[in-house]
Amino acid sequence: MTIKEIKKEGEILLEITGRIDTTTAPELQQAILIAFQKVKKLVIDFKAVEYISSAGLRALLIGEKTAKSKGSSMVITGANDAVIDIFKVTGFINILTLE
Repeated sequence: MTIKEIKKEGEILLEITGRIDTTTAPELQQAILIAFQKVKKLVIDFKAVEYISSAGLRALLIGEKTAKSKGSSMVITGANDAVIDIFKVTGFINILTLE
């Protein structure tokens, strides 16, 4: 997995490429938490994410809880059908903001 951070006015875009699994999820979680120290809006581009494990879902859940506690927002964009299906099966479709 690779993470590319793009700073825009008032927000950060994280472009994620590859698989989010047990090995890479801590890196994603750290990137999310660091982003919220800098801005109130975080957009995570999932268009190049092939797979997300339960560890990856945990990282997103921590990000969502951090956003809510800070009065911030986290949006996930571009998720493919396989990832959307994982969000649906796990109930994350009702927790996360997807575009």
